Amino acid sequence: MHVDLFDFDLPQTCIAQHPANPKDSARLLIVGEDAFTDKTVLDLAASLRPGDIVVFNDTKVIPARLSGRRIDNGVEAGIELTLHKREDPNTWYAFARPAKKLKVGHTIQFDGGLQANVLDKQDGGEVLLGFNRSGDELMAALEDIGAMPLPPYIKRAKGGNAHDLKDYQTLFADRPGAVAAPTAGLHFTERMMASLETRGVKTARVTLHVGAGTFLPVKVEDTADHKMHAEWGEVSEATAHAVNAARSGGGRVVAIGTTSLRLLESAADDDGVLHPFMADTDIFITPGYRFKIVDVLMTNFHLPKSTLFMLVSAFAGLKRMKAAYRYAIDSGYRFYSYGDACLLTRSEDDH
Repeated sequence: MHVDLFDFDLPQTCIAQHPANPKDSARLLIVGEDAFTDKTVLDLAASLRPGDIVVFNDTKVIPARLSGRRIDNGVEAGIELTLHKREDPNTWYAFARPAKKLKVGHTIQFDGGLQANVLDKQDGGEVLLGFNRSGDELMAALEDIGAMPLPPYIKRAKGGNAHDLKDYQTLFADRPGAVAAPTAGLHFTERMMASLETRGVKTARVTLHVGAGTFLPVKVEDTADHKMHAEWGEVSEATAHAVNAARSGGGRVVAIGTTSLRLLESAADDDGVLHPFMADTDIFITPGYRFKIVDVLMTNFHLPKSTLFMLVSAFAGLKRMKAAYRYAIDSGYRFYSYGDACLLTRSEDDH
């Protein structure tokens, strides 16, 4: 499909720079087949059915944005890096800026004695880095000197904002490895979880370590030519059992965020049975995709011509999503990572 089909005009004033306070006071647009209903995120439970199962992503964002100094024959130059995918305990793929003069074999020095060697260089400013620390020691160093990898449309002074250390983590953040937050999960609070339990809605967790590739623009003209960056995910045996049991009992599978949806769809078979999963996934969902397992999706509002807007258009229909986004813009909804959310049901055309 032509990428321009997924374009729309979005005023800069619609882009949220900070989350709602409290987080569950954010607005929630219920996108029906023929109508839109304005709610708040705290109203989610009332929009679900007893027996439904809500699936969260429990990945934890690491401070993956680093400022360092490239060293070449004794000459130093500043360089910015955003880690995006772990290969080994001490080896990460990263996006470098500026990358033009960075070469394999160069050493990059960071504060606190941390350093990395450039092991490989690829297109688009991507490099493979080998650090002088590994595992928990590397994570501790990142906590000391790294900044939260906020997306470029959230404007901060260099080094970030202390509030983002908490604001850009979900209630479920447990397994370090993401360099972008699963943003639909940012809305959830303890009182929301209590309301789901009171409603008789079940919950489960999966892990997808979201990569910085989620921010990359689609630069091709046709979706068939776009390559997704792989992200590591896991569906435990317990989660697979819980989701399958809920479906067998007539409950719907409700994905909180596109990351949860992508992992569930990666781990399900064509009969809609969820299996344990522990691997990379580079699934790219565009209109025409036949959904296997997810029935309902709660997600934030996404960028024009982004892979995420393509996904929601595949899920709920391109025409319906363009109308919903027009309504949201006209109604003052806040967009992107710290913005408001919408609740989508799978298009009947997909059944």
